Amino acid sequence: MIRPARMPTHDPVSIDDAAPADELSDAVLRQLLPRLRRFALRLARDPVSADDLVQSTLERALTRWPSRRPQGDVRAWLFTILYRQFLDGQRRTRRYARLLDWFAGSDAAAPSAEREAIARSSLDVFERLPEAQRTLLWLVCVEGLSYKAVADLFDVPLGTVMSRLSRARSALRDLHEGQAGEAHLRILK
Repeated sequence: MIRPARMPTHDPVSIDDAAPADELSDAVLRQLLPRLRRFALRLARDPVSADDLVQSTLERALTRWPSRRPQGDVRAWLFTILYRQFLDGQRRTRRYARLLDWFAGSDAAAPSAEREAIARSSLDVFERLPEAQRTLLWLVCVEGLSYKAVADLFDVPLGTVMSRLSRARSALRDLHEGQAGEAHLRILK
């Protein structure tokens, strides 16, 4: 088996496969950055996405530096962070695509630009709802849980789930129609 020859480096700091670096210095980053970018480019297959991936990896590494294992290899740690960031991004993209399909409906084989714009605005409106309303709508409308199952899950009466769901649907409709700021007052006798 032919093994590639290791090219000598003329940099003052060299990171060998056997010698782990103990600090995240500028010199260490200069050595690792091309390797990280090459790996990110291999994963993302797009130079812009690869640069974003490397940047988010370094940001995460700098913010999580105190929590890493002190005896661990910095290079392996950075590559692990990069790979996990890539996987998280892929999951996020798939989840977003499923939500777009759900809002747009799957009756059209290729959605038009108008339908996609409407679906994206619907997702934006859905994200602006309070967390409790989003959760309730998600469980009932997307996951298909029954009102009774949701009531048991939250340990509330069935009528409470029904009224909260009604308010959540109304809030979603109002936000979608641009009536979010209007006050709904009832006149009592």
